[in-house]
Amino acid sequence: MALLLLVLVGVVVGVVVASSLLLRWNEVRYGNGRRKEGRLPPGTMGWPLFGETTEFLKQGPSFMKQRRLRYGRLFRTHILGCPTVVCMDPELNRRMLLQGEAGGLVPGYPQSMLDILGRNNIAAVHGPLHRVMRGAMLGLVRPAMLRTSLLPKIDAFMRDHLSGWAGSVVDVQAKTKEMALLSALRQIAGITAGPLSDALKTELCTLVLGTISLPINLPGTSYYQGFQARKKLVSMLEQMIAERRCSGEVHDDMLDALLRSGNDGTREKLTDEQIIDLLIALIYSGYETMSTTSMMAVKYLSDHPQALEELRREHLDIRKGKSPEEAISYEDFKSMAFTRAVIFETLRLATVVNGLLRKTTKDVEMNGYVIPKGWRIYVYTREINYDPFMYPDPMTFNPWRWL
Repeated sequence: MALLLLVLVGVVVGVVVASSLLLRWNEVRYGNGRRKEGRLPPGTMGWPLFGETTEFLKQGPSFMKQRRLRYGRLFRTHILGCPTVVCMDPELNRRMLLQGEAGGLVPGYPQSMLDILGRNNIAAVHGPLHRVMRGAMLGLVRPAMLRTSLLPKIDAFMRDHLSGWAGSVVDVQAKTKEMALLSALRQIAGITAGPLSDALKTELCTLVLGTISLPINLPGTSYYQGFQARKKLVSMLEQMIAERRCSGEVHDDMLDALLRSGNDGTREKLTDEQIIDLLIALIYSGYETMSTTSMMAVKYLSDHPQALEELRREHLDIRKGKSPEEAISYEDFKSMAFTRAVIFETLRLATVVNGLLRKTTKDVEMNGYVIPKGWRIYVYTREINYDPFMYPDPMTFNPWRWL
């Protein structure tokens, strides 16, 4: 019995010592002890390879708040496979966002996101290719496209889709996700609800989880599954492109615009690989943000009947003199001042996007600290939205503050 107890104690001590050594190893690897270039911000780096990713994903904003209280507004950590400095200082954040490649900063999204979204996605490329991809993306939403194509099609889609909500109790979270995805697929490639949209949704959900995981390419990991989902999405989009070229038919959607882009010589023609990466980025970037913003707008408006009434009044005034089937015009869209205020206030209060990531291409100085080349800087903008100096009574939903 005594021997068994001794063995158990030895095992416990061994685990504690091993854990301490592993934690210490990451601190030594990334800490100030081996650095000659300058001091790093305070913080902890967690476990080798994993860092503090588990805590970051599970705790969300609480992870940032706890470390800010302990280390201040500038601290280091290790998340999503990258040594990262989190900046929660508004003035420093403004400087980081204005500081471009010349200042040693480029977009620096996690490796898992860059890998799964493709080597041509707009977050992964720099220089001339970034300008080409950005120009192609902006060309899809230029004012002329909004007037003649996007706005009428979105209006028709929303009328048809929301009619299915009438007279029933709906799960707003599920319905807004469905709405955001189907709307995006309709505008991007003319895809309507059916087996193809269901298949795309399944793979997209897996892909999203893969982009916010550790880049460990082993069967069973979220990263591996996300990569497999990407392969299936690429195969589906390649088939769509091949069918479009074989049919020779003209389609009034984004895919058709991208396939024809460059034919007139005004801009560089995109390869099929670039088009596919651009389409995946469009679907990915709009899916969670649009659905979450829509869901939170429904919640805030249901909690604030005065704002809902003002929103209804604005839209009823726009509908005056129109037949029930008549679509809203671009001028109607531009006149929706209170609608825009509701959207801005929802984005502020819900803070769907917490911040932006930058990657250092050389050692960068910040408030007396030196951020090494190759590290990420998380420009954490969430708390700016709750700054009482910028937004009085910041935790109150008040769309009128934007008018």
